[in-house]
Amino acid sequence: MDGYYAFMLVATAFVLMMTVPALALFYGGMSRSKSVLNMMMMSFIAAAIVGILYVAVGWSMGFGGNGTFFANPFELFWLDGVTTDNYIYVMFQMTFAIITAALISGAVADRLKFSAWVVFLPLWALIVYFPMAHMVFSCTPDSLICGRIGAQDYAGGTAVHINAGVAALVLVLLLGKRIGWPREQMRPHNLTLTMLGAGMLWLGWYGFNVGSIVFGTSFDEDPEAFLSQFYSETGRTFANTTLATMAAILGWLLIERLLHGKATSLGAASGIVAGLVAITPAAGAVDISGAVAIGIIAGGLCAWAVGLKYRLGYDDSLDVVGVHLVGGIVGTVLIGVFSTAEGAGGVNGLLYGGGFASLGDQTLGVLVAVVYSGVLTTVIALAIKYTMGLRLDEEDEVNGIDLVAHGETAYDLHSGSSGGSSSVLAASTAPVATTTKTEGASA
Repeated sequence: MDGYYAFMLVATAFVLMMTVPALALFYGGMSRSKSVLNMMMMSFIAAAIVGILYVAVGWSMGFGGNGTFFANPFELFWLDGVTTDNYIYVMFQMTFAIITAALISGAVADRLKFSAWVVFLPLWALIVYFPMAHMVFSCTPDSLICGRIGAQDYAGGTAVHINAGVAALVLVLLLGKRIGWPREQMRPHNLTLTMLGAGMLWLGWYGFNVGSIVFGTSFDEDPEAFLSQFYSETGRTFANTTLATMAAILGWLLIERLLHGKATSLGAASGIVAGLVAITPAAGAVDISGAVAIGIIAGGLCAWAVGLKYRLGYDDSLDVVGVHLVGGIVGTVLIGVFSTAEGAGGVNGLLYGGGFASLGDQTLGVLVAVVYSGVLTTVIALAIKYTMGLRLDEEDEVNGIDLVAHGETAYDLHSGSSGGSSSVLAASTAPVATTTKTEGASA
């Protein structure tokens, strides 16, 4: 049993690493140079705000008892009644809440007020994420997605990725397009950071998926059954997470090559994330052939889906919708096709003689997640928009949110001193460019 707690400590640390620094690096590298610090700050502040709020009421709302949408937020208020040996499970679930909120930030790069983000985070966590976590992860008889509908979701395809993807789409539509988009090419400013972040996300995702095992019996009740399930499920989820990600890289690069004639490093990094997103809900439900199939399908579809923003006219800055919403839907729905009775859910999918029942459950679970997140995120975002405002002023957006919101710039390329930083004081005396020159190597 001591070994299991050590395993969960490592898994929890890995999932926290997925937000800071992995997601911060991944998104930061994809951003323009004048907004990279803000992009990273959005991940760091999400960890601070959502993490504390989760301990206060989030754990209680998710796991404090029965309920269709959420449990009593005051049942386990500030972990009252939770013994310290269970804190590790609280911290593990806390890291899920943090990264779900942080994922949204990539869609709104360059133009969302930092102050609006700070207000949005606790409201969205309270009203959208904590209830969704209860519906999916608590799996009480009345919890809507897991209990009443019976949809499988091993580690958060609905609660994390579809939830964040829908919220990102709502914010993008309410914010509008960046100045100059899509006329100007707004390329990532540092793909080295993005590749490093993608690799760290892949590493951290083993904590995300493999650590999400739910036991049918306690160690004290039946040590042999407990260990048997532990070894079986961790082996399955580790292998599935690995192979689906590898397959998604190939699927993404193939579509990228067919559509654009190049296989890019950004495509490989995005394929990694697409595969990880898609296998998240299915990690315990499918065998390795199913994992490879889900990875290839998700990689290809997500690579195609990121281009929809140009056709449909919504400015999803860092492709949160194309990767997390689409990838989450693909992985969650395809459980109904590829799941096996030997998996964690004990359900055969369509290809294994289970008929359409599981596919229907998975589809309904996706629809509930989309509608719940979409409606309530819209209410929250509109309330902020018509009170304090969501978007930067045009001049501030052109000058760059790093300087405007934080008084800093990421790269002090013209400083004559060594080791200096671009502080608020330095920024106040420095000339500010006001052109809308395309970001890239010259930015």
